[in-house]
Amino acid sequence: TGINQDLLIKMIAAQPETLAGIRNRALLSLGYDFLARRSELVGLKTKDIQFTNDGAIRGTIRKSKTDQYGRGRLVFGSGRSAKLVRKWLKHKPKEIQPIFCAINHRRCQDRPICDRNVNDIIKRGVIKVKRCERPSDLEVSGHSLRVGAAQDLLIRGYDLGAIMRAGGWSNPSTVSRYLRFSQHNIWT
Repeated sequence: TGINQDLLIKMIAAQPETLAGIRNRALLSLGYDFLARRSELVGLKTKDIQFTNDGAIRGTIRKSKTDQYGRGRLVFGSGRSAKLVRKWLKHKPKEIQPIFCAINHRRCQDRPICDRNVNDIIKRGVIKVKRCERPSDLEVSGHSLRVGAAQDLLIRGYDLGAIMRAGGWSNPSTVSRYLRFSQHNIWT
């Protein structure tokens, strides 16, 4: 199941004002905006992102499932993501390079979170949203941010080529599987 923007905003708002909550807000937002796979999110380093003059964020995903040789993919994020990432980076020690580092006993660790933790963050985020406004935590996974963002892009009128480029898909049939569940009414 995709996590679309409305649910994403509720998940972000439901995060606690703790070190992990601040990190998780940034992770959820950036994961959606970058259409990132779990491994791509945990692989992001501080040097991979830049804040743009218009208040947004730009990044480079250095290696992915469809880019084993590390040519990289340019990705863009919203002002919301830029604000959340800036806040997180103020709390994370500068010498720790992984953007989404592990936290142990309320202290940042000099290692990235495990990609399985991304699943847990998403599932716990969904659980925190009111029951009638969300899918079951069993219906979401580490891919749900990516899927929801692709569906939202389709609804906003972007074509398959633009969605594939944004998400780093190399095969149209893969992204088409995600888009077929989009709540897209072409008659309105």
